[in-house]
Amino acid sequence: MPALSAPSLVLRDPVVEPSAMVGHLVPPPQFTDATLESYRPDPDHPSQQAAVDAVSRFLAGPPAGGGGLFRRRKTEPVKPGLYLDGGFGVGKTHLLAALWHAHRGPKRFGTFIEYTALVGALGYQGAVEALRGSALLCIDEFELDDPGDTMIMTRLLGELVAGGTRVAATSNTPPNALGEGRFAAADFLREIQALSDRFEILRIDGLDFRRRDAEGSAVVTAPEQVDERMRALGSQVADDGFDAVVQHLARVHPSKYAALVADLDGVVLRDVAPLHDQAQALRFVALVDRLYDAQVPVVGTGAPLDEVFAGGMLTGGYRKKYLRAISRLIALTSAASSKD
Repeated sequence: MPALSAPSLVLRDPVVEPSAMVGHLVPPPQFTDATLESYRPDPDHPSQQAAVDAVSRFLAGPPAGGGGLFRRRKTEPVKPGLYLDGGFGVGKTHLLAALWHAHRGPKRFGTFIEYTALVGALGYQGAVEALRGSALLCIDEFELDDPGDTMIMTRLLGELVAGGTRVAATSNTPPNALGEGRFAAADFLREIQALSDRFEILRIDGLDFRRRDAEGSAVVTAPEQVDERMRALGSQVADDGFDAVVQHLARVHPSKYAALVADLDGVVLRDVAPLHDQAQALRFVALVDRLYDAQVPVVGTGAPLDEVFAGGMLTGGYRKKYLRAISRLIALTSAASSKD
């Protein structure tokens, strides 16, 4: 049973005020000091240095002549956005955060889900007003789970870019493939194309840096060793059953997951078991992303956490999301075990 003195994720139901949501649109703590100079391009993958060069050019400002979102020159289209596509663990978020830190004008940085949550909290026009005047909008994890979100973001970006905002985004999937294997509606595909046209697209190749330093699978902790591992992590370690956490995530909006894990030294998930429901799996992925952003170590008992996505999930339309989560779970459980 969880220790009575330990905090619990399932007892947390954070309230995030809309004004605070806007104020929190900054890079996650692990990227507080990210710079272009601290990014280490892999010489075996020249596209990484090419991405650094592209970010540097983007920082220099828009092409001479400017123009609105849909204005084009006779020669080259004016691209108000920069899109970094690539596999997980190649440093896209580092580059995006470095761009944000180096940019001197008013700016916002958030994940795709944070921006759509802002629209949900403030309403569409309220979100436009809250973001209007931003010289730079950084969007991390541009991965679409709902065609409605795509249309909202396309419209939002259109209004902001027409007013002078420039956009930089990252994703594991190029814009013309977003939604691939998930939706086939004509409206969705049309919105995807409109979105793609707004970005200069750069592909970044390379190996997942997390797998260079971590073992090839998530660390599993024996139940009798959990208390010792918790003491090594710190005084604020949430201790819950895995199933209880999965059920709780359905009651908390994903935009609140960052607040859910705020101020924790670690998280214990007891009796981990494979997930067979896609909605549950995607919510767990969102939690893993926020745990990774905050660098909260994870202790798991039961099944290995890198084996929770079952039933063909790793071959479906959300494959890259699950693989990214697996990579991060391996890193987070390795971090927890290294505290011993």
